[in-house]
Amino acid sequence: MTLLSRLFHLATPAALIAALLAPSVQAQTTDTQGPWLVRLRAVRLDMADKSAAIPSLAVPANAITVNDKTIPEVDVSYFFTPNIAAELVLTVPQKQRVTVQQSALGGPTDIGSFKHLPPTLMLQYHFRPDATVRPYVGAGINYTRLSGVNLYVPTVGRLDLDRNSWGLAVGGGVDIALARNWFLNVDVKKVQIRADVKLGAQKVSQVKVDPWLFGVGVGYRF
Repeated sequence: MTLLSRLFHLATPAALIAALLAPSVQAQTTDTQGPWLVRLRAVRLDMADKSAAIPSLAVPANAITVNDKTIPEVDVSYFFTPNIAAELVLTVPQKQRVTVQQSALGGPTDIGSFKHLPPTLMLQYHFRPDATVRPYVGAGINYTRLSGVNLYVPTVGRLDLDRNSWGLAVGGGVDIALARNWFLNVDVKKVQIRADVKLGAQKVSQVKVDPWLFGVGVGYRF
């Protein structure tokens, strides 16, 4: 599914709800709302799965993959002005499976798992803070802590990953007013998450997970 089609499937239900509810919320403004906005989302992680080749193991480029999954997410935003806000995105540690699609061992091989905790801090600009439909864009930084690394390649040995990843994060979305303090939210982000793959002390590859995050949820402003 392309990025445009994903956005269409996410945005269409939100637009329909906004059209039905617009008359009841049109007159409301941010003057009656506080600076805090808390959202709860379901987020789909769509991994980029880019990796360097490992010639000694007959592993071609982009053959190391991490599974896609849907995760819960909580984010907290603080509005410095009606248009400018900081957003902190949080979740719980997520377990991911790693597969080598092609190697000297043959076809796809599940080599184990790792956990990651990827908080992200972004600065956002909200274009229409008093409207029913409130689009925004943002950029910031992601820090991902890797833990619970359990990767093993038969006949080769155990692999390890760097424990820390820093990267950029960009994205945008829309908040759609449902009631005085409640919002429907649709959000898309691109986040850099990268780690060196090591066999003993030797680096053998680098994996660029770099997921797209497609989120839908609800928010409460206070």
